[in-house]
Amino acid sequence: MASSDLEQLCSHINEKIGHIKKTLSLRNCGQEPTLKTMLNKIGDEIIVVNELLNKLELEIQFQEQTNSSLKELYESLEEDYKDVEHLKENIPPHLPQVTVTKNFVNVADVDPEEPVKVEEPAPTKKPPKEQRTIKEMLFITSDEFNGIPAYMKSRLTYCQINDVIKEINKAVVSKYKILHQPKKSMNSVTRNLYHRFIDEETKDTKGHYFIVEADIKEFTALKVDKRFHVILNILRHCRRLSEVRGGGLTRYVIT
Repeated sequence: MASSDLEQLCSHINEKIGHIKKTLSLRNCGQEPTLKTMLNKIGDEIIVVNELLNKLELEIQFQEQTNSSLKELYESLEEDYKDVEHLKENIPPHLPQVTVTKNFVNVADVDPEEPVKVEEPAPTKKPPKEQRTIKEMLFITSDEFNGIPAYMKSRLTYCQINDVIKEINKAVVSKYKILHQPKKSMNSVTRNLYHRFIDEETKDTKGHYFIVEADIKEFTALKVDKRFHVILNILRHCRRLSEVRGGGLTRYVIT
C-alpha cells in the first residue's frame, strides 16, 4: 500500500474517532444537572422560535395575497379612470350644462367697527302667471341605441340621433310658444303661423304635442331628406313619436 493511501486512511479513522469522542462528550453533558437545565431551556427557546417562524410564514403568505388583491384593485381602478377620462372627453353635446355659483362673504373684509347695514326686504311682487309646460322628446339612452337593429341605424351614431331630437324639441317649443302666446301680441307672420297650427290639428292630435315637416323647416336648420326620415323611423322604433296622417299631412306626435 502506498504511503499516501495509508495517510488518508489514518486521517479518516482519526476523524471518525473525533466524532465519537464529541458524541460521548455531549451525552455526558446531558447527564450533568446544570448542563441539563441549560439544554432544556435551549430546547424550549427552539420551540418558541419554531412557532414564530410558522407565524412569520403565515404572515408572509397573507401579505402576498393582500399584495395580489391590491394589484388587481389598482388595475381595475386604472381601467375605470380611463373610462371616466374617455367619458369626460366625449360628453354628448345635447346634455345640459351645469354651472355652480357660490355666494359668500369674506369675514376678513368686514370692518368690525363699521355698523352692519340691514337691508330691508324688497316689496313682494305678484307671482307671475304659471307658464305652461311644453312636452319635449326624451333623448335616446345608450342602452336603447345598442338595441336598435343594425339595418335600421346603419352608420348613424348615438350623438347624431340625439342631435336630431334636440332640433325636433326646438321646433316643438317654438311652435307651442306661439300657440300659448296672446293673440294681441302677435305680428302678422306669427299670426299666420298660429292659424296654420290650428288648421293642422285633428281630433286624433287633441291634447298631444306634434309637429309637421313645415315646422322643422321653419324653426330648425335640419334638412328633411332621406337621412332625416331614417332617424324618424328609429324614433318610432324607440317609441319617441307616432304618426297621424290625414289631409295630405303627416303629423309627428311626441309620445
